[in-house]
Amino acid sequence: MIESGDDFNRFDFLWLAVYFIIFVFLIKIINMQVIKYSYYREMSDKNRTQIINQTAPRGKIITRDGVTMASNKPSFSLIYFPNPQNSQQTIRKVAHLIAKYSDSDGKKIYASILKSQGAMKPVKIADRLGASSIMNLSELKNFYQGLELISEANRFYPYDNYLSHVIGYVGKIDSNDWKIYSSDLNYSMDTFVGKTGLEKLYEGKFKGKDGGLYMEVDHRGRLMRIMDSRQGVPGCDVHLTVDFKMQDAAEKALASLPYKRGCAIALEPATGRILAYAVKPGFDPNMFVNYKEDKKEFDVKFDEFNIGVQGTYPPASVFKMLSTIAILESGKVRPDETFYCPGFYDAGDRIFKCWEKKGHKEVDLLKGLAHSCDVYYYNAAYKMGPLAIETAARKFRIGLKTGVDLPGEKSGNLFGPTVRASQKSYWFIGDTLNLAIGQGETLVTPMQMAVITAAIAGRGAIYRPYYVEKIVSRDGELVTGGKPEKLSQVELKEETWDLLYKALKSVVDEGTGRQAWIKDLEVYGKTGTAQNPHGKDHAWFVAFARRVNEAPGVAVAVLIEHGEHGSSAAAPVARSVIKAFYEDKITPAPEKEEEAGEAVIVE
Repeated sequence: MIESGDDFNRFDFLWLAVYFIIFVFLIKIINMQVIKYSYYREMSDKNRTQIINQTAPRGKIITRDGVTMASNKPSFSLIYFPNPQNSQQTIRKVAHLIAKYSDSDGKKIYASILKSQGAMKPVKIADRLGASSIMNLSELKNFYQGLELISEANRFYPYDNYLSHVIGYVGKIDSNDWKIYSSDLNYSMDTFVGKTGLEKLYEGKFKGKDGGLYMEVDHRGRLMRIMDSRQGVPGCDVHLTVDFKMQDAAEKALASLPYKRGCAIALEPATGRILAYAVKPGFDPNMFVNYKEDKKEFDVKFDEFNIGVQGTYPPASVFKMLSTIAILESGKVRPDETFYCPGFYDAGDRIFKCWEKKGHKEVDLLKGLAHSCDVYYYNAAYKMGPLAIETAARKFRIGLKTGVDLPGEKSGNLFGPTVRASQKSYWFIGDTLNLAIGQGETLVTPMQMAVITAAIAGRGAIYRPYYVEKIVSRDGELVTGGKPEKLSQVELKEETWDLLYKALKSVVDEGTGRQAWIKDLEVYGKTGTAQNPHGKDHAWFVAFARRVNEAPGVAVAVLIEHGEHGSSAAAPVARSVIKAFYEDKITPAPEKEEEAGEAVIVE
């Protein structure tokens, strides 16, 4: 029987279909084995390889004299590898023991293990483990397979609370941080990042490139072997303008006082470099990164308020430096002109008192500043008018931020007749008298007073304060560097500068600033006592110093809350800081040094 043409066509079509399927199959094999071999090989490796990140050391923070303020120390983390044969009872027991030995939250560890079991992927369940934790967990590993300890770098601050409001601290990444860093593959949900201060500001520089352990696992996610260990690359080092000897002196001087809150700031007048920045109370940033078994040693309540740039206070008598400039520049009051101080000033409808109740008698400009006579400045201000004082305050940028790279800086408040007029309000004689002695509505931060004092030391040059000298990679390459930035220049008559210097020196040599006197140095300063309606008065002292026939090398501002008297509470702190700056620069005289504190005049 002869086959029909239709049967033959169907048979050929069947074979064509078979050939086509074989062809497609061959193309697929070629594609997988040749064209995309590397891709599928990588996918295969990933299926059998798990990578556990190991935190790279953060960059160091180093003072200008080579002291490390922030470094790293070894720490351990515990990794859990899932095992499908583990029962719920076993998981609960393991979680309980891990929590016990690592001083961690048992519920969180249990939840992490369950998540790891469900995804069949290893997870880091404990970090910052110290010696005692490691010993116990190492024993636990012998009974429960799937636990692994890995070494990591952990942040460490060797000088505890020193410079804490500048350095800041690091903490575990949170949801807000993750929005910033999630696109960077060098960050994970258990990374520690800068939260405040330098640590936050230069997070991108401090963060190194993490290393990792490459581990082979089976199809169920169980650890087979460690294939490779890749070392992390440390972050960049930040070198500060801060001098450790001066910082140490400031911190110790503040700590020795019975008052709870204070601040000491030292600047280099010719550049604006911050040489010391001490705030009391500070805080120990180690509390956020210390080994967990040591956590209980820290007081979790700490004060982040940075009074150096966030606290605003009446400048009180330290403002008389600017009132003195106004007097000399106005020409309306001669430097040798005297006013009688009986201990008060009669303004007609109100009596304004001098701090010295028995009065200073006849007082000229030099004696008025040296002994901080309020009545002298009341009379001078009334005679020359308040506008001259406001003009001097504007020249020295009162009411403007200094521009220092610290968060939350306040601008203070400029007080004067033009400001009051812009507010469509009246100006009274009492406002003039308060303005002259730095009371009333004038407000400044300690940093602003440090900048003003440095500007007077530099004869009018006002610089933006800064504290980062340079940032250097671990291989020594300069990444970036800080440099002086001049904001403005105050132009005054030469005789104004000369008389102001003479008056400020007399404050320390024979006046209210006697506690800041230092042998073999010329110290220029001003005390202040800021009225405080909420309690005891605040104490001020500002100063700058130099060796004979040299330019001033350091300017200091000290504020002690509730310290009452600048002469007794604040001046000794400034003296300690200045001595630390010059300790290697002073040539001691052969005779015995006169003790500071004799014939002390209190203000």
